[in-house]
Amino acid sequence: MSTADLIDRAGGIRKGEEIDLVRLKEYLEPVLGPAAQQLQVKQFPGGHSNLTYLLSSDDQQWVMRRPPFGSKVKSAHDMSREYRVLSALKNVYSYGPVPEHFCDDHSIIGCDFYLMNYIEGLVIRREYPTELGLSKDQIRQQLFNFFDVLSELHSVDLVEAGLDTFGRPEGYVRRQVEGWCRRWRDSATPDTVNVDNTMQWLNDNMPPESGKASVIHNDYKLDNVIFNADDPLKVIGVLDWEMATVGDPLMDLGCTLGYWVQTSDPDFFRESRTMPSDIDGAPTRSEIIQRFQEKTGLSVENFPFYFCFGLFRLCVIGQQIYYRYYHGHTKDERFAGFLKKAFVLQQMCELIIKGEVTD
Repeated sequence: MSTADLIDRAGGIRKGEEIDLVRLKEYLEPVLGPAAQQLQVKQFPGGHSNLTYLLSSDDQQWVMRRPPFGSKVKSAHDMSREYRVLSALKNVYSYGPVPEHFCDDHSIIGCDFYLMNYIEGLVIRREYPTELGLSKDQIRQQLFNFFDVLSELHSVDLVEAGLDTFGRPEGYVRRQVEGWCRRWRDSATPDTVNVDNTMQWLNDNMPPESGKASVIHNDYKLDNVIFNADDPLKVIGVLDWEMATVGDPLMDLGCTLGYWVQTSDPDFFRESRTMPSDIDGAPTRSEIIQRFQEKTGLSVENFPFYFCFGLFRLCVIGQQIYYRYYHGHTKDERFAGFLKKAFVLQQMCELIIKGEVTD
């Protein structure tokens, strides 16, 4: 198998997530010219939140982003915010897709949406593509490179990017804790896990602000990153900017490490992993923190807090997704599994609170 066979491909559109192609073609003709009339639409397979479609016309391709159907959490699916962030970053951070058009006319497909350029490459999902044939050392370097690109984002000059007034970095940690606790309460269902202990612990153990305000992605994970098909150690794109803001970069690191399962973790946590971070050669969370400190100059203290917050935040996001399924807002059967995921994440939070997991 060649690396070309591993490129992330769009396919059929999931039931209930179809797009009115006739209306879309009419709207996009002034934007795309004659190419609009030949548009074909496919859907990328990943993602449980904002939906991503591939628009193609002959040899031209674009990506369209829209909010999920039936979402209760409108602030988490703000297309105009995502478009603004990418527009600001395009000249100072080479990994973001280039936004090309924004539409807020809901008569077209029923919601805001935007178009951006298509970045073709490899996306690593739950299972590591062993067909790449990388050695342990190469895998280690690839995954360090993944974190280095996050460090680069945290080093973007806010003034140069025009994002110095974007977001509210002061008090960011407290607002995040309080906000995600509120989101949990708003999306709880009768059959879900009790997270009261975790919410209380996070409120009681908030560290001081790091003193650094950065652009933060807020959902930086392996399947939101594109690697070069010809040089799979190299990151060429970062996707899914729907929750990006300006805030404390240590919280962003904690969110990413909430996904990071390693070989020393309990079996129940490893079995629930969503990316292959426990593959032979992968750096541990401690090694990642050390490298992050070297790259950014920031000191990562109180790591258990950031890690627990990252896990709890994922628990809430999963519950929000499950809420849509529970109430019949989506028929996507993948969403049913998020109930079990919430129990697993809460279990891991409890181990951190007890001091049984420290890095």
